[in-house]
Amino acid sequence: MLEVYWICLIGGVIFALISTVFSDLLGDFFDGIFDALSFDSFDFLHPMVLVSGITIFGASGVLLTKYSSMETLVVALLSLIIALALSIVLYFTYVKPMKNSENSIGYSMQDLVGKIGEVTVTIPVGGYGEVLLKVGAGNTNQIAASLEREEIPAGTRVVVGDTKEGVLYVFPYSKEEF
Repeated sequence: MLEVYWICLIGGVIFALISTVFSDLLGDFFDGIFDALSFDSFDFLHPMVLVSGITIFGASGVLLTKYSSMETLVVALLSLIIALALSIVLYFTYVKPMKNSENSIGYSMQDLVGKIGEVTVTIPVGGYGEVLLKVGAGNTNQIAASLEREEIPAGTRVVVGDTKEGVLYVFPYSKEEF
């Protein structure tokens, strides 16, 4: 059984070294595998958690076998419990917070629906104007048309009601409606 522990430990260390050197390539590879297998709802199956668990299992198995007088089955069970416990700790202290902290300045046009903005270029009846919206930490100017087919003068606060083909369809903002 000691050989199995050593294989797990050495395999995990080799994986850590390879993933450090080729992190982008391996990240794309694992993203492809996880997308193909549809593991989106199983965040705990993240490669870092799995490989860390296997490595911890191997390391604890080697240490318990060499430095304790416990039986083989007890060492295996205790190593498995240690690996599971530390993998859970790793998941909740590192993997999950890092997934939640991913920030992007990118947005889709659909993200703008429901946002309040201000008309910067008058929107004529049946024509196009421009709207300034706050997105994340910055602002964006977008082409806009009136959802209700009425003129909306510059300086009017508006709400994005819909988006089609890169154009925001807006209507005047009034506090009574909200």
